[in-house]
Order: sequence, then structure tokens, then C-alpha cells
Amino acid sequence: QVQLVESGGGLVQPGGSLRLSCAASGRVFSINVMGWYRQAPGKQRELVATIDSRGRTNFADSVKGRFTISRDNSKNTVYLQMNSLKPEDTAVYYCNALALSRGYWGQGTQVTVSS
Repeated sequence: QVQLVESGGGLVQPGGSLRLSCAASGRVFSINVMGWYRQAPGKQRELVATIDSRGRTNFADSVKGRFTISRDNSKNTVYLQMNSLKPEDTAVYYCNALALSRGYWGQGTQVTVSS
């Protein structure tokens, strides 16, 4: 089992920045890929960014150039740095970990971009 706890969400003005953190615990040695997904009201959950154990990253087109993802394996933590935030980035952001072909989810953290 893997447990994920997110933090760092909140309210920010358009053009602002936020950093999300996701701390993993449990069978962390089995985690291969970690990432962030988001779900806006009335929409399906969508991929934002992923990072694998080698540091290779993948981003949704809508966030390329604005968001970065990083991973501190010593702390079993993944970060999502979000810059130049737009109102359309408003959503609940979920941390995800893929371990031994099984996916785990955090509880989600709200990000609201509004003036």
C-alpha cells in the first residue's frame, strides 16, 4: 500500500504561482511514476504532469512552459510548481503514484485562480 498526502493548494490571482507537494509513505520503494491530475467542476479528471523514477517528465499541452514537476526521492515527495496561473487552471489537484502496476490517489487539494 502507498499513502499520498497533498498540500499547497489555495486561492491565487491570475498570473500568480503556487507549489503543490505530495508526500508518499508506505511501500514507497515500489513507486515508479508519480504525477498530478486535476478535475474541474463538471469535467473529467485529466493528466497535468508525471515524472518517473529516472526523472523523465511528461506534461499536458495546456501547462507546458508554465508548470514544472520535480521529485525528491530522499523525501518521497513530488512537487508541482505552477506559474502564470490562469482561471482555467482552477480545479482539484490530485497526486497519483503508480506502484507495481497499481495506481494510488491522494485526497486532492483545491486550487482556485481568481481575481
